[in-house]
Amino acid sequence: MSRLIIGPFNRVEGDLEVRLDTSADQVQRAEVTSPLYRGFERMLHAKPLPDALVYAPRICGICSVSQSVAAARALAAMDNRAIPPAGAHAINIVHAVENLADHFTHFYLFFMPDFARETYAPEPWHQAAAERFAAVKGTATRDALPARAGLMQLMGILAGKWPHTLSIQPDGSTRAITRSEKARAGVILTGFRGYLERTLFGDRLENVAALSSRDALYAWAEAQAARPSDFAHFIAISRALDLASLGRTSVPHMSFGAYPNADGHFFSRGLFRGGVGTFLDLGAIAEDVSHAWYRQGGEHGSPMHDAPPPDATREDAYSWCKAPRLGSEPVEVGALSRQLVAGHPLLRDIVRLGGASVEARIVARMLELALVVPAMERWLAAIDTDAAFIDHRPLPANGEGVGLTEAARGSLGHWLRGEKGKIDHYQIIAPTTWNFSPRDANGTPGPLEQALEGVPIRAGETEPVAVQHVVRSFDPCMVCTVH
Repeated sequence: MSRLIIGPFNRVEGDLEVRLDTSADQVQRAEVTSPLYRGFERMLHAKPLPDALVYAPRICGICSVSQSVAAARALAAMDNRAIPPAGAHAINIVHAVENLADHFTHFYLFFMPDFARETYAPEPWHQAAAERFAAVKGTATRDALPARAGLMQLMGILAGKWPHTLSIQPDGSTRAITRSEKARAGVILTGFRGYLERTLFGDRLENVAALSSRDALYAWAEAQAARPSDFAHFIAISRALDLASLGRTSVPHMSFGAYPNADGHFFSRGLFRGGVGTFLDLGAIAEDVSHAWYRQGGEHGSPMHDAPPPDATREDAYSWCKAPRLGSEPVEVGALSRQLVAGHPLLRDIVRLGGASVEARIVARMLELALVVPAMERWLAAIDTDAAFIDHRPLPANGEGVGLTEAARGSLGHWLRGEKGKIDHYQIIAPTTWNFSPRDANGTPGPLEQALEGVPIRAGETEPVAVQHVVRSFDPCMVCTVH
């Protein structure tokens, strides 16, 4: 058995290293390392409670709205406050813009360029993939970046700026919009829908969202061959490389619920285990630091307990990422998990037939584009521009709160405690912390470490392309991971 170290990864937000024990032509064991400590939880200690709304979004420039939403909900939970409907719709749209922009960027700029690599040159589909998806030079870059930029204009209208907007507050949104701004936002959404329907899918969003089985997806993709469809292009490559069998995990899937409304969440909260959806016990969430660079001993586990201080001298650890667990189990989070919990028949059928794989994760992201854009159109139409967007009230000086949301990459939670108007405790568990966790005290690997076991290695590869596909299928955001 030999050791192969891959890192730092390009086209990844933050620092990532993967250590692989290999034998013959596949990975036998993986250790995923987050080598950069950030420490935002410790920065927040003793700051005034409202400072969480300033510091938390700066954890990351990609996921800043998700961090804002989690911080605002944690503060709001201290006294169970609600927000006006207009503000709730505005926040959902702003959050959806960020999440969909992440999915869109991941597909075009982070994931698909790997299929333009020279290692695939003998494949009959390679030339077309390279022309379309090669990093920087491919035609997709020229097409997709203006479409993304157009969508991001909604941030200026509904949030004032991006990243690190301050419009999202415990009581609602500070950015009330006028009727003319609402009309302009509608035009922007229509333009983004147009790109998706012309280029990404080559079909109406509603038709894509209605796909209900893997067979139906494959038949749809074959029917799209005669028209532009980047998603169908991916499906053809995926089938040629059997990405439905690559990077599989066998862990439960979790969602904190996305885009809350009067009836609950647009994508529901829950757990998907053994082929069925079930109740999510939030009290079972705990963090393990047995293989992370934090001091051992003392009370730790629940995110409401103070985390141990960092300890970079530990020789039995290999990551700054802690190992969050639900009970004693690692769980996978992300768009695939959201759709499995929400019960979408397409993703449940894909996972039933082939497991949680590289193909399933990419399909889930594309499906969310088709599902969420029409929902954004409905949320925008429901905004009463003459109504209040926020109901200002002072925060309580003392109390506890938990803020849960769904970032593009999965379940994000903030746990805080306030005393005398100051932050006495702040704990963050980000989506990539769940997916890229190290082993726990039982020796159980995290989801990515499991997904890498058995991944094939081609002769002579020092950075195996299949490993790249698996890692990128989780869309890591390492700067959100380590605190």
